[in-house]
Parts: sequence; structure tokens; C-alpha cells
Amino acid sequence: MIRQIFPYAETTADITVRVAPHYLPEQSDPDRGYHVWAYHVRVENGGTQGVRLLSRRWTIIDATGRIEEVVGDGVVGVQPLIAPGGAYDYVSGCPLATASGRMHGRYVMQADDGERFMVAIPQFKLELPGARPAVH
Repeated sequence: MIRQIFPYAETTADITVRVAPHYLPEQSDPDRGYHVWAYHVRVENGGTQGVRLLSRRWTIIDATGRIEEVVGDGVVGVQPLIAPGGAYDYVSGCPLATASGRMHGRYVMQADDGERFMVAIPQFKLELPGARPAVH
């Protein structure tokens, strides 16, 4: 099994969110201004209570500075319960009209005791492999 490397990570209230983005050339059409990335997210519960991921809010910014907000319940159609010491992994995607951009966001979580709290999703870059880094 290949071990995933997560270049972006942030911890909030014992919850660590790790992200690994990957460009998908087979789903992209650069000549038409369509670029697609997948991003693998791992949410790790380092606390002593179980937590449920209730909702997400993403901010997506392309190379021109255009901002898109994506808000919804759970992730990839589920509101996972993450046990103490456990983790939840999922993969999702993001199309952009530009060849680079960035994303960040937050989750709303609920602990077993009913307390709701926000968890930061680290900002990460969406860039073509081997491309010169863009200024955002």
C-alpha cells in the first residue's frame, strides 16, 4: 500500500485536517480553460470524544482572484462520526477556469457531549505539476 503524503495540515481543538491536492490532466481541457484537481482530505481526531463532521464551507480562489464559496452538509454525501484516535478520509474535486488557484475552508463539528465547534481546513495550492508558482 502506498502511503499518502499530505503537504498541508492544520490542527484545531485536537482535530487535524490534512490535504493532498493532485492535478487531473485526463479530466482537464486547458485549451478551453478547464482545469481539474482532486484533493484527498484526512480528518484525524486526536481528542478524547467522538466527533461528527456536520458541515463544510470552502473558499476557492482562482488565479484571477475570482472567489467561489461552497457550503453544504457533511462531505461527499455523509456526516462521518470519527472516534477518538480515529480518522476519516475522502477525495473530492475542484474545477477551475485558470491553471492555478487555492482553497481553504472550515468544518463545523459536533462532539459526543453536544458541543459544536469550527475546525480550520488549511489553505492549499492548486497548481499544474512543474509549473512556475503563480502569485495569488
